[in-house]
Amino acid sequence: MAVKLSEKQRALIEEGVLKNGDQKALEVKNLVISFRTDNGKVQAVRGVSFDLYKGETLCIVGESGSGKSVTSKAIMGILAANALVEGGQIVYEGEDLLKVSEEEFHRIRGHKIGMIFQDPLSSLNPIVKIGKQITETMLINSNQLKNHYKDLIAPELTDYKNAAVERNADISMANIAYNNVLAEQKKALKPLEDEIAALKVDLKAAQKALNSTAEIDKKIAEKNAAYEALKKEWDDKAALQKAKSDEIIAKAKEHYKEVAPGLKAKLKERKKTAKVENKQYALDLKAKRDETVAKLEEEKKALGLTQEQLDQIASYDAQIKSIKRQYKFKETLVYFLNKKKQKLKAEAEEKISELLKKRGEIAKDLDVINTKIAEAEEEYGFSIKVTKSMAKKKALRVMQEVGIPFPEARFKQYPFQFSGGMRQRIVIAIALIAEPDILICDEPTTALDVTIQAQILELINRLKAAHDMSVIFITHDLGVVANMADRVAVMYAGKIVEYGTDKEIFFDPRHPYTWALLSSIPDIDSKERLEAIPGTPPDMIYPPVGDAFALRNKYALGIDFKYDPPLFEITPTHYAATWLEYEGAPDVEPPKIVTQRIYNALKEEEEKQNAEQKS
Repeated sequence: MAVKLSEKQRALIEEGVLKNGDQKALEVKNLVISFRTDNGKVQAVRGVSFDLYKGETLCIVGESGSGKSVTSKAIMGILAANALVEGGQIVYEGEDLLKVSEEEFHRIRGHKIGMIFQDPLSSLNPIVKIGKQITETMLINSNQLKNHYKDLIAPELTDYKNAAVERNADISMANIAYNNVLAEQKKALKPLEDEIAALKVDLKAAQKALNSTAEIDKKIAEKNAAYEALKKEWDDKAALQKAKSDEIIAKAKEHYKEVAPGLKAKLKERKKTAKVENKQYALDLKAKRDETVAKLEEEKKALGLTQEQLDQIASYDAQIKSIKRQYKFKETLVYFLNKKKQKLKAEAEEKISELLKKRGEIAKDLDVINTKIAEAEEEYGFSIKVTKSMAKKKALRVMQEVGIPFPEARFKQYPFQFSGGMRQRIVIAIALIAEPDILICDEPTTALDVTIQAQILELINRLKAAHDMSVIFITHDLGVVANMADRVAVMYAGKIVEYGTDKEIFFDPRHPYTWALLSSIPDIDSKERLEAIPGTPPDMIYPPVGDAFALRNKYALGIDFKYDPPLFEITPTHYAATWLEYEGAPDVEPPKIVTQRIYNALKEEEEKQNAEQKS
């Protein structure tokens, strides 16, 4: 069922395979998430597993409702209140994020794992200035030494708290089991209670009419006997369940009493050692800063600037400051005269430019060293405690980095004063301000036009390289991620149906759903008609038997309607959940539009490689 490729073309695809030994930034293992609704339980994520490697971009692709955003929100710990995490793990730095409390998640969310949401306007608070929203993440946990201490004791603290959580969960489940029996008893006895009540009404009517009541009395006696017998049966069941529940509760409490003291003692001991380590960490940071500054001060001395030259630099600085102050005062006097205002601004810029030129002739190398000293001091400051002024300074730098012009002025504005593209840049700035290890982008370009979309994608790629981040990029459009993905996971109906490197997914797709997604991407070179995916995704309250995509799949086999296919291994990095990969399955080729695109893309790759070899 694979596209027929030459050995050279196969080799081209294998060049894109990442080494399995690469360091993992995040592991998602067999994640199962459902949502309680009035109509039933929606099975949103059904056994999703993937790895995110350090420095790579993993793209999760699929239609709306496939479970992409639910998976990302689970990683961020921001699932809705009606969500049920029924299984799995999300491992970050050796810690299962599904077991982390909301309080502990504050040191992870936004700081170590950042997120760019789908709709920038709804992600921003309309009545809070942009500057405050960007700096908020840094200022919430501004005490970096305290955060470092929390990180040191996190494993022991989590173990101690989890013991109580497990105890409470066992007690809760035992009580639920007992209450369920009581509820079932009530339900079972209700018909007899209703019948007895109806007979009593008939008895009163008979007595009132002076009719014989013997037959009704007999029926009431029979029903009462049946009721008592059934009640005794259910009382016995309830007593049995109560005994079981009491036993489970007793064991849970006993187990907690056994393990809690040890875990508490371990936590107490870790707190002591962590305080020492944290103090040493602060001293090491200070020593590193002092060493850097001392070296730079020596470089300053080596420049050999005389006192007269230093005085001249100081004089230029004072003059520049004075001109700026004068201009600001004059601007307030003529604020309604735009032409006059522009003239004053031009005069001030001309004077400042002239002074900067003269100053630069003397202080060029000195400024470079002073900048390095300031950077060393700033880095040390951010490692200890973040102040409002420090947060603002960094926010302005990040705003400039993401391409927001005039950051000083924009810092004081509100979201409605920005265009869609600029609002998305602000959301990116908020996600980047704490320099997270992992950045999750949940369809960040959906609401943007293609020009702005291209700019945002380029920006994310550039920032990923600059900050050495790992990126999870969520989208419904494979075309969007063609030039930025290292690895791709294709999701459908809450499951990953194909998983591989970018070249494996784009040049050697194996799942019919992946073919369908590729067939729907507009392409200038394609002469074939675009193919829409027929039908709609299944109702996940009642997931279909077998392969969830079978009803929309023209290549579906009989087995697809009976059994759900496993993930078949194609290469050590490429898997596809389709019975077409099963040994003995019929040989099926992808749609013509897909094969043509693959051949065209591979031809371009070959030409590019040949050109590089010649040069």
